[in-house]
Amino acid sequence: MAGSKEIRTKIKSVQNTRKITKAMEMVAASKMRKAQERMRAARPYADKVRNIAAHMGAANPEYRHPFLIKREKQANAGMIVVTTDKGLCGGMNTNILRAVVAKFKELEAAGTKVQVTAIGTKGFGFMNRFGAKLSSHVVGLGDTPHLEKLIGAVKIQLDAYEKGEVDSVYLAYTKFINTMKQEPVVQQLLPLTADKLEQSAAEKAAYSWDYIYEPDAKTVVDELLVRYVEALVYQAVAENLASEQSARMVAMKAASDNAKSVIGDLQLVYNKARQAAITKELSEIVSGAAAV
Repeated sequence: MAGSKEIRTKIKSVQNTRKITKAMEMVAASKMRKAQERMRAARPYADKVRNIAAHMGAANPEYRHPFLIKREKQANAGMIVVTTDKGLCGGMNTNILRAVVAKFKELEAAGTKVQVTAIGTKGFGFMNRFGAKLSSHVVGLGDTPHLEKLIGAVKIQLDAYEKGEVDSVYLAYTKFINTMKQEPVVQQLLPLTADKLEQSAAEKAAYSWDYIYEPDAKTVVDELLVRYVEALVYQAVAENLASEQSARMVAMKAASDNAKSVIGDLQLVYNKARQAAITKELSEIVSGAAAV
């Protein structure tokens, strides 16, 4: 059995660790609320742009933007992978990267080459180790992601799609379900599928007016669809950030609880060791007195 001093040192060490995990849990809980508010605030903008884009696309059947045209040949594909910049958030990054690798293998089995845009340090590092072709990356977004920091990296994939260098673009991120559940998602970003631009009856009634275009319908539709795709990527980053803080809060709470359990076990071992030492001393005293 370890000595009393060694056990006390271990208890102190675990207590210090528990203080850190408890503080990180509280910080993550605070950031999680802000991240959820930011995520919910981004949704109305994306919905509004989607409705206008859907209405304008239906109002101009003579012009089809490249983002709406499905290509039969799938020789090349792009993938935007959204991960976190920091760790200590459970298996969140592991889950999304596992889903990305599965999609990679599926595309490569079909003879499709993939180029990647990595958003987040964890994804960027993993894709380098994985040997993927990196076309762009952005790291260090912080707790408040800004669209202007994302646009440059994302635009490389959008331009490649417009030029015909890639035939489809996928978006991989962790979707926020609730505080206890986050779901890895790999979905097609381009070409935009019909369900993404589908409107309900109420939305169709609300967007039934005609538009006056300046300078012309093509320019307006082009700009609007680019803004819509950028909004989808920003929404994915916002969802991923909310998922990160939730996962970190849960992971740190589990770490704090485990530390408390370890402290309890070590305290029990320490008490047993201390009791054994006291019993031994008493026995020596009694034996010495008897000898005299």
